[in-house]
Amino acid sequence: MTYDLHIHSCLSPCGDNDMTVNNIVNMAVLKGLDVVALTDHNSSKNCPAFLEAAKNAGIRAIPGMEINTSEEIHAVCLFPTLEQAMAFDEYVFSTMPPVKNRPEIYGDQILVDAEDQPVGTLDTLLITASGVSFDELPDLMEQYGGIFFPAHIDRSANSLLAILGAVPEDTDFPFFEVYHVGLYDDLVEKHPKLAGRPWLHNSDAHYLWDIAEPERQLDPRIEQMLRDAGIL
Repeated sequence: MTYDLHIHSCLSPCGDNDMTVNNIVNMAVLKGLDVVALTDHNSSKNCPAFLEAAKNAGIRAIPGMEINTSEEIHAVCLFPTLEQAMAFDEYVFSTMPPVKNRPEIYGDQILVDAEDQPVGTLDTLLITASGVSFDELPDLMEQYGGIFFPAHIDRSANSLLAILGAVPEDTDFPFFEVYHVGLYDDLVEKHPKLAGRPWLHNSDAHYLWDIAEPERQLDPRIEQMLRDAGIL
């Protein structure tokens, strides 16, 4: 199953305005991906349009979010249903600090419908840290029926290892995302607790051309976890 489970739409202020739901879906179809997820920063509010566009295009789509935790660790959260994603969205949004977006600095935060028509914007800046801590995520995912994984764990900013310096003893996660695939062996050597855990590589696309090519298939262990959670 070829995949890209970390994609941003035009709702993320750092996402290109051409990252509308139909453009994302159709690019994924053109590239031959089997399953894609929409994971905007601290929001799932473009997921209703995304799922409708994906249904019309005949591609499997997952509603999600890339949460920025209170420690400023990025983690991707995926959900079986739109209702669960939107319930989590409402909770996360309630924890966000009242910082207003400045589009001229951070970029637009555009809400679209399933036909890519703008239907509004969000005023609250989505790239700030939420009030949700990383160690709360396992319980929150159990509560909202989702599954989470640390995003781009090997990046020098906004990653689990960049912020905490090590894999925490008291917080577990089923798998993790690697950004620099070629450095995986070095990563595991430095952090043995990652050894043996399944991993995946996504695009973290903010532009259409960044969406993944169909070069990788989901690790069967990850695919089974997603199926067990009802996500696939």
